[in-house]
Amino acid sequence: MEVKIIRSGKRERTIGARLEGDIMYVNAPADMPEKELEKVIKNFQRRFERKKLKKELNKDDDLINIFKRLNEKYFEGKIKLSSIEYVTNQNCKFGSCSYKSGKIRIAHSIARMPEWVRSYAVMHEIAHIIEPNHSRSFWDIVNRYKLTERARGYLIAKGREADGESDILGGDGVLNGRNP
Repeated sequence: MEVKIIRSGKRERTIGARLEGDIMYVNAPADMPEKELEKVIKNFQRRFERKKLKKELNKDDDLINIFKRLNEKYFEGKIKLSSIEYVTNQNCKFGSCSYKSGKIRIAHSIARMPEWVRSYAVMHEIAHIIEPNHSRSFWDIVNRYKLTERARGYLIAKGREADGESDILGGDGVLNGRNP
């Protein structure tokens, strides 16, 4: 991404940026030190890149199709969502769910994983629509998906399912119905 800096004597403290095609225009105060401006520009670049990545990942209906398939197969089409999308601001979790609003968010890193892992991540979050915790009944719902154990092993091996013992073990300390 090309960067064009526009310095202005009228601007005293704020810095703004906009993206037009592949060019990022940065408006900055005339007297801002170069080193400080470089840090701000890198931050703007990361934000624009994340926004672009999110848009690219969500342009096809990958997550919607996975949700529809799982909803029909395991829930008779009864689960209602307001949205499901990839997000770029989840680096420690593979997904999150707001059970009250019916919104599911899946980490962008999951998009690069095999379909059966993406399906597990969606199934995990669908289960939170019904059970907003990691109780035994939550894990009973998740374990309906036949590749749960395999997908969890994959995520653990990738270092992605480490958001606390309750995500690795069921609420009673049992991993997928067996003692660890």
